[in-house]
Amino acid sequence: MDLEFAVIAIIILIFSAILHEIAHGLVAEKLGDPTARLLGRITLNPRSHIDPFMSLLLPLILILGGSPVIIGGAKPVPVDPFNLREPKKDMALVSLAGPLTNFLIAFIVAFVFNFISPFITDPLILRIIYTIVQLNLLLGIFNLLPVPPLDGSKVFALFLPEDMTKTYLGIGSFGIFIIFFLLTPISPIPLGSLLFGALASFMAILGMPIS
Repeated sequence: MDLEFAVIAIIILIFSAILHEIAHGLVAEKLGDPTARLLGRITLNPRSHIDPFMSLLLPLILILGGSPVIIGGAKPVPVDPFNLREPKKDMALVSLAGPLTNFLIAFIVAFVFNFISPFITDPLILRIIYTIVQLNLLLGIFNLLPVPPLDGSKVFALFLPEDMTKTYLGIGSFGIFIIFFLLTPISPIPLGSLLFGALASFMAILGMPIS
């Protein structure tokens, strides 16, 4: 991928991640925790959300390296579970809000694209639309992995006994290293291939197969 389009892809990823985080904050607020709003995180202003490594450096490295899987994110929106009415269940709902927002963006853009595609002749516009759908699907799929601190871990924790939940979620302090290991060629679980396979399946379902 050329550098010019890499910048476009990172901008798409940043705003997709921002909407992901805003969704967390809005659902948390609805369930009783106003922390995100009080800290100024219910905003589209990138300055409130950008993480230098996860929002910029990591996706740039993956894009320029030709990786079939592009991951990244924004600073997590803070949620205080003590403000929630039913902390365990509500944290699962808050966590689901982010990935579901990304899936919704992907589905809406793909739905509109399938109606207007015959009228689009500019290859750059087509590429941008594909990238919006692909990156939002990847954000949704990736964040649903049941590896702490990803959103999927909070959902998975809902089905664990109380005494196991704390230990499981405690992995989150080094969970990012587990994720990076699973994405390396020496991992016993081909996470990168699994993510790409899931992405390709979703793209095909949406009528936008990966070429």
